[in-house]
Amino acid sequence: MKKQIRLKDKVFELYIPEKEIVRAIERMAEEIRRDMEGKDPLYVGILNGAYMFVAELMSKLPVTSELTFAAYSSYHGTKSDGIVKELLPIRSNTRNRPIVLLEDIIDTGLTMHYVTRRLKEEGATDVRLATMLIKPASLQCDLKPDYVGMEIENDFIVGFGLDYDGLGRSTRDIYQIRDN
Repeated sequence: MKKQIRLKDKVFELYIPEKEIVRAIERMAEEIRRDMEGKDPLYVGILNGAYMFVAELMSKLPVTSELTFAAYSSYHGTKSDGIVKELLPIRSNTRNRPIVLLEDIIDTGLTMHYVTRRLKEEGATDVRLATMLIKPASLQCDLKPDYVGMEIENDFIVGFGLDYDGLGRSTRDIYQIRDN
């Protein structure tokens, strides 16, 4: 029997163990270090879900890397309503510098499509997107992240920063919703 957790009315089974997640993030960090060498990027962690991904990734990047956070929302429960709400704007200067957005998961892609377009309009010299996870079958726009940890199926997951109604973020493994 697979390892399980219960959050409210849902049961989740182990889907991606911590070791696999960390290995994917280490690979991404190598790619980002290579691409950003000699540049002065601003790393923007997208809250709330990306906090664990951001902490893991930033620990593998140069200590001189500048990090800030922003928050956007388009999710309620297990579904996205497609309306992007800016909850916490980027407070660092983004004009005339490269930006690397750090996202936990891309489902529809609509939020990151919106943020990427907006940063370019505001004068960022380059906007790159790093995502720990992507669900290619869920994409609803033309969005191609520059750095991808893992591609996953179109199932609802929790753990390593991802939540179900605010719960389950703190587990170091990722769990997939089980059919009830």
